[in-house]
Amino acid sequence: MIDTLVLTRRSLRHILRSPDTIVTTAITPVAMLLLFVYVFGGAIDLGGDADQSYVDYLLPGILLITVASGVAYTSYRLFLDLQGGIFERFQSMPITRSAPLWAHVLTSLVANLVALALVVLVALLMGFRSGAGPLAWLGVLGILVLFTLALTWLAVTAGLAAKSADGAGGFAYPLLFLPFLSSAFVPTDGMPGPVRWFAEHQPVTSIVDTLRHLYAEQPLGQDVWTALAWCVGLLVVAHLLAMRTYRRRMSAC
Repeated sequence: MIDTLVLTRRSLRHILRSPDTIVTTAITPVAMLLLFVYVFGGAIDLGGDADQSYVDYLLPGILLITVASGVAYTSYRLFLDLQGGIFERFQSMPITRSAPLWAHVLTSLVANLVALALVVLVALLMGFRSGAGPLAWLGVLGILVLFTLALTWLAVTAGLAAKSADGAGGFAYPLLFLPFLSSAFVPTDGMPGPVRWFAEHQPVTSIVDTLRHLYAEQPLGQDVWTALAWCVGLLVVAHLLAMRTYRRRMSAC
Protein backbone atom coordinates (compact mmCIF):
# COMPACT_ATOMS: atom_id res chain seq x y z
CA MET A 1 0.00 0.00 0.00
CA ILE A 2 2.81 2.43 0.87
CA ASP A 3 4.56 1.64 -2.42
CA THR A 4 1.36 2.38 -4.33
CA LEU A 5 0.82 5.69 -2.51
CA VAL A 6 4.38 6.83 -3.17
CA LEU A 7 4.14 6.02 -6.88
CA THR A 8 0.68 7.60 -7.05
CA ARG A 9 2.11 10.85 -5.68
CA ARG A 10 4.74 10.66 -8.41
CA SER A 11 2.09 10.28 -11.10
CA LEU A 12 -0.09 13.01 -9.62
CA ARG A 13 2.87 15.40 -9.65
CA HIS A 14 3.17 14.79 -13.39
CA ILE A 15 -0.51 15.73 -13.73
CA LEU A 16 -0.08 18.87 -11.62
CA ARG A 17 2.85 19.93 -13.79
CA SER A 18 0.64 19.50 -16.84
CA PRO A 19 -2.90 20.52 -15.80
CA ASP A 20 -3.78 20.96 -19.47
CA THR A 21 -4.20 17.15 -19.53
CA ILE A 22 -7.33 17.38 -17.39
CA VAL A 23 -8.56 20.47 -19.23
CA THR A 24 -8.00 18.76 -22.59
CA THR A 25 -9.83 15.68 -21.34
CA ALA A 26 -12.86 17.83 -20.51
CA ILE A 27 -12.78 19.97 -23.68
CA THR A 28 -14.23 17.36 -26.06
CA PRO A 29 -17.13 16.35 -23.77
CA VAL A 30 -17.94 20.01 -23.02
CA ALA A 31 -17.88 20.83 -26.75
CA MET A 32 -20.25 17.92 -27.39
CA LEU A 33 -22.51 19.09 -24.57
CA LEU A 34 -22.69 22.59 -26.07
CA LEU A 35 -23.20 21.27 -29.61
CA PHE A 36 -25.98 18.82 -28.85
CA VAL A 37 -27.88 21.06 -26.42
CA TYR A 38 -27.73 24.32 -28.37
CA VAL A 39 -27.65 23.02 -31.97
CA PHE A 40 -29.47 19.68 -32.01
CA GLY A 41 -31.40 19.77 -28.73
CA GLY A 42 -34.45 21.56 -30.10
CA ALA A 43 -34.95 18.92 -32.80
CA ILE A 44 -34.64 15.85 -30.56
CA ASP A 45 -37.80 14.16 -29.30
CA LEU A 46 -37.42 12.78 -25.78
CA GLY A 47 -40.37 10.48 -26.14
CA GLY A 48 -43.08 12.69 -24.69
CA ASP A 49 -41.20 13.75 -21.54
CA ALA A 50 -41.79 17.46 -22.06
CA ASP A 51 -40.78 18.35 -18.49
CA GLN A 52 -37.20 17.13 -18.92
CA SER A 53 -34.69 19.49 -20.49
CA TYR A 54 -32.27 18.04 -23.00
CA VAL A 55 -29.22 18.97 -20.95
CA ASP A 56 -30.63 16.86 -18.08
CA TYR A 57 -31.19 13.96 -20.48
CA LEU A 58 -27.78 14.28 -22.15
CA LEU A 59 -25.49 14.73 -19.15
CA PRO A 60 -25.02 11.03 -18.17
CA GLY A 61 -23.81 10.11 -21.66
CA ILE A 62 -21.40 13.05 -21.70
CA LEU A 63 -20.02 11.96 -18.33
CA LEU A 64 -19.25 8.50 -19.72
CA ILE A 65 -17.59 10.06 -22.77
CA THR A 66 -15.48 12.17 -20.38
CA VAL A 67 -14.21 9.01 -18.69
CA ALA A 68 -13.52 7.28 -22.03
CA SER A 69 -11.56 10.33 -23.16
CA GLY A 70 -9.62 10.54 -19.90
CA VAL A 71 -8.45 6.92 -19.71
CA ALA A 72 -6.69 7.30 -23.06
CA TYR A 73 -4.11 9.43 -21.22
CA THR A 74 -3.58 6.63 -18.71
CA SER A 75 -2.70 4.23 -21.50
CA TYR A 76 -0.40 6.84 -23.06
CA ARG A 77 1.43 7.67 -19.80
CA LEU A 78 1.88 3.99 -18.99
CA PHE A 79 3.34 3.36 -22.45
CA LEU A 80 5.81 6.24 -21.95
CA ASP A 81 6.90 4.81 -18.59
CA LEU A 82 7.49 1.42 -20.19
CA GLN A 83 9.48 2.96 -23.04
CA GLY A 84 11.54 4.98 -20.58
CA GLY A 85 12.64 1.83 -18.76
CA ILE A 86 11.34 2.84 -15.34
CA PHE A 87 9.38 -0.41 -14.94
CA GLU A 88 12.60 -2.39 -15.32
CA ARG A 89 14.12 -0.29 -12.54
CA PHE A 90 11.07 -0.95 -10.36
CA GLN A 91 11.65 -4.67 -10.93
CA SER A 92 15.01 -4.41 -9.18
CA MET A 93 13.55 -2.59 -6.16
CA PRO A 94 11.87 -4.15 -3.09
CA ILE A 95 8.36 -2.92 -3.91
CA THR A 96 5.07 -4.62 -4.63
CA ARG A 97 5.11 -5.72 -8.26
CA SER A 98 1.62 -4.38 -8.99
CA ALA A 99 2.26 -1.00 -7.30
CA PRO A 100 3.25 0.83 -10.55
CA LEU A 101 0.02 -0.27 -12.21
CA TRP A 102 -2.15 0.71 -9.25
CA ALA A 103 -0.42 4.10 -9.17
CA HIS A 104 -1.50 4.76 -12.75
CA VAL A 105 -5.02 3.51 -11.98
CA LEU A 106 -5.45 5.76 -8.92
CA THR A 107 -4.02 8.73 -10.81
CA SER A 108 -6.54 8.09 -13.58
CA LEU A 109 -9.36 7.97 -11.04
CA VAL A 110 -8.38 11.32 -9.49
CA ALA A 111 -7.86 13.03 -12.85
CA ASN A 112 -11.14 11.73 -14.25
CA LEU A 113 -13.11 12.81 -11.18
CA VAL A 114 -11.75 16.34 -11.60
CA ALA A 115 -12.68 16.31 -15.31
CA LEU A 116 -16.16 15.01 -14.45
CA ALA A 117 -16.61 17.82 -11.93
CA LEU A 118 -15.69 20.36 -14.62
CA VAL A 119 -18.27 18.89 -17.01
CA VAL A 120 -21.00 18.94 -14.34
CA LEU A 121 -20.12 22.57 -13.57
CA VAL A 122 -20.57 23.51 -17.24
CA ALA A 123 -23.87 21.59 -17.32
CA LEU A 124 -25.07 23.58 -14.28
CA LEU A 125 -24.23 26.81 -16.09
CA MET A 126 -26.24 25.54 -19.06
CA GLY A 127 -29.33 24.89 -16.94
CA PHE A 128 -28.88 21.38 -15.55
CA ARG A 129 -30.86 20.98 -12.34
CA SER A 130 -31.48 18.09 -9.98
CA GLY A 131 -33.49 17.73 -6.81
CA ALA A 132 -31.75 14.47 -5.87
CA GLY A 133 -30.58 14.00 -2.31
CA PRO A 134 -27.10 13.09 -1.02
CA LEU A 135 -27.72 9.33 -1.24
CA ALA A 136 -28.72 9.55 -4.90
CA TRP A 137 -25.63 11.59 -5.72
CA LEU A 138 -23.47 9.11 -3.82
CA GLY A 139 -25.02 6.44 -6.05
CA VAL A 140 -24.11 8.46 -9.14
CA LEU A 141 -20.55 8.88 -7.85
CA GLY A 142 -20.25 5.17 -7.03
CA ILE A 143 -21.31 4.07 -10.51
CA LEU A 144 -18.97 6.59 -12.15
CA VAL A 145 -16.07 5.36 -9.98
CA LEU A 146 -16.76 1.73 -10.94
CA PHE A 147 -17.03 2.67 -14.61
CA THR A 148 -13.80 4.69 -14.45
CA LEU A 149 -11.91 1.85 -12.77
CA ALA A 150 -13.17 -0.66 -15.35
CA LEU A 151 -12.12 1.49 -18.31
CA THR A 152 -8.83 2.40 -16.63
CA TRP A 153 -7.83 -1.24 -16.29
CA LEU A 154 -8.69 -1.68 -19.97
CA ALA A 155 -6.42 1.31 -20.64
CA VAL A 156 -3.66 -0.36 -18.60
CA THR A 157 -3.90 -3.45 -20.82
CA ALA A 158 -3.75 -1.28 -23.93
CA GLY A 159 -0.74 0.63 -22.62
CA LEU A 160 1.09 -2.60 -21.80
CA ALA A 161 0.37 -4.17 -25.18
CA ALA A 162 0.82 -1.07 -27.40
CA LYS A 163 3.66 -0.88 -29.89
CA SER A 164 3.46 2.90 -30.35
CA ALA A 165 2.24 5.99 -28.51
CA ASP A 166 -0.56 6.44 -31.05
CA GLY A 167 -1.69 2.88 -30.49
CA ALA A 168 -1.67 3.37 -26.72
CA GLY A 169 -4.09 6.30 -26.90
CA GLY A 170 -6.07 5.11 -29.90
CA PHE A 171 -7.75 2.21 -28.09
CA ALA A 172 -10.27 4.68 -26.61
CA TYR A 173 -11.86 5.60 -29.96
CA PRO A 174 -14.36 2.69 -29.94
CA LEU A 175 -15.26 3.59 -26.35
CA LEU A 176 -16.00 7.18 -27.42
CA PHE A 177 -18.24 5.90 -30.22
CA LEU A 178 -20.24 3.41 -28.12
CA PRO A 179 -22.50 6.03 -26.40
CA PHE A 180 -23.81 7.07 -29.83
CA LEU A 181 -25.36 3.58 -30.15
CA SER A 182 -27.21 3.81 -26.85
CA SER A 183 -29.85 5.90 -25.10
CA ALA A 184 -27.22 8.53 -24.23
CA PHE A 185 -28.29 11.03 -26.92
CA VAL A 186 -31.78 9.91 -27.95
CA PRO A 187 -34.33 7.36 -26.68
CA THR A 188 -33.93 3.93 -28.24
CA ASP A 189 -37.63 3.70 -29.22
CA GLY A 190 -37.12 5.34 -32.62
CA MET A 191 -34.10 3.26 -33.64
CA PRO A 192 -34.32 0.55 -36.35
CA GLY A 193 -34.79 -2.99 -35.02
CA PRO A 194 -31.21 -4.37 -34.99
CA VAL A 195 -29.73 -1.04 -33.85
CA ARG A 196 -32.33 -0.77 -31.09
CA TRP A 197 -31.57 -4.31 -29.90
CA PHE A 198 -27.86 -3.56 -29.71
CA ALA A 199 -28.45 -0.21 -28.00
CA GLU A 200 -30.66 -1.75 -25.33
CA HIS A 201 -28.28 -4.62 -24.58
CA GLN A 202 -24.93 -2.86 -24.40
CA PRO A 203 -23.54 -1.46 -21.11
CA VAL A 204 -23.80 2.25 -21.84
CA THR A 205 -27.62 2.31 -22.01
CA SER A 206 -28.20 0.72 -18.61
CA ILE A 207 -25.53 2.92 -17.02
CA VAL A 208 -26.81 6.23 -18.43
CA ASP A 209 -30.43 5.29 -17.64
CA THR A 210 -29.44 4.52 -14.05
CA LEU A 211 -27.59 7.83 -13.66
CA ARG A 212 -30.53 9.66 -15.21
CA HIS A 213 -33.02 8.03 -12.82
CA LEU A 214 -30.82 8.70 -9.79
CA TYR A 215 -30.51 12.45 -10.21
CA ALA A 216 -34.12 12.75 -11.46
CA GLU A 217 -35.39 10.91 -8.34
CA GLN A 218 -37.15 8.28 -10.43
CA PRO A 219 -37.53 4.56 -9.64
CA LEU A 220 -34.41 2.66 -10.65
CA GLY A 221 -36.03 -0.64 -11.64
CA GLN A 222 -33.86 -3.34 -13.19
CA ASP A 223 -31.47 -0.87 -14.82
CA VAL A 224 -29.39 -0.36 -11.68
CA TRP A 225 -28.64 -4.08 -11.32
CA THR A 226 -27.79 -4.37 -15.00
CA ALA A 227 -25.51 -1.32 -14.76
CA LEU A 228 -23.75 -2.67 -11.67
CA ALA A 229 -23.33 -6.09 -13.28
CA TRP A 230 -21.75 -4.51 -16.37
CA CYS A 231 -19.43 -2.25 -14.32
CA VAL A 232 -18.29 -4.95 -11.90
CA GLY A 233 -17.99 -7.58 -14.63
CA LEU A 234 -15.92 -5.31 -16.87
CA LEU A 235 -13.77 -4.30 -13.91
CA VAL A 236 -12.98 -7.89 -12.92
CA VAL A 237 -12.24 -9.02 -16.49
CA ALA A 238 -10.16 -5.91 -17.27
CA HIS A 239 -8.13 -6.27 -14.06
CA LEU A 240 -7.38 -9.94 -14.70
CA LEU A 241 -6.42 -9.22 -18.30
CA ALA A 242 -4.17 -6.32 -17.27
CA MET A 243 -2.34 -8.35 -14.62
CA ARG A 244 -1.84 -11.25 -17.03
CA THR A 245 -0.48 -8.88 -19.70
CA TYR A 246 1.78 -7.22 -17.11
CA ARG A 247 3.28 -10.49 -15.91
CA ARG A 248 3.91 -11.57 -19.50
CA ARG A 249 5.49 -8.21 -20.34
CA MET A 250 7.75 -8.17 -17.29
CA SER A 251 8.83 -11.80 -17.74
CA ALA A 252 10.02 -10.89 -21.24
CA CYS A 253 12.28 -8.10 -19.91
